[in-house]
Amino acid sequence: MRVWFLCKVKYAKENEEGLLKNVSEQYLVDAVSFTEAEARIYDMLGSVIRGDFQVTNISKSNIVDVFFFEDIDVWHKCKITYIITDADSGKEKKVTQFMLVTAHDVKEAYDRIYESLDNMLVSFRVPEITESPIVEVFPFEKDDEELLPPPPANLKPLSEVKADQERREEIRRTNQPTEEIEEEEATLTQYEAEDSENDLKEE
Repeated sequence: MRVWFLCKVKYAKENEEGLLKNVSEQYLVDAVSFTEAEARIYDMLGSVIRGDFQVTNISKSNIVDVFFFEDIDVWHKCKITYIITDADSGKEKKVTQFMLVTAHDVKEAYDRIYESLDNMLVSFRVPEITESPIVEVFPFEKDDEELLPPPPANLKPLSEVKADQERREEIRRTNQPTEEIEEEEATLTQYEAEDSENDLKEE
């Protein structure tokens, strides 16, 4: 499941009259942490915004999914509600989620969100749609993996952990017969020592 971060960016933008004006814009970034979200927004906007810009705030967004249509780049925030039944108690529970979709207006956003969610297994309602101030959405792409921060030095990749476990298991299986033989030899030696002591006592 994607985790979306809302990034607020402040910079000097040139208006239609050619004058620079300070503006604050919002961007939605798909990332695994605040650190990665910051790295991605600086990387994405570094080649787009002329001059310096500042990321003034990063927060986790309540958006769970986005649907992009290429004919328009205006985002609309849709409130989705549906009812689920708790498997243990049998009680019904209302679930509310928020999604983004690009559309020319609210009516088109309504149609497109229904079109995008036509594979949902439960019936849902769209009680609210508003035009979003979000300028652009940056989903995670395969090429963005190089921006991920390195794992902590004390953590091993899962593949290495599994390989170590397999090696230890193989060594244990290989050494098992030898250990059993050594135990048997040690037992025989103990019996022989006890017999020798008994013979000395009898003499």
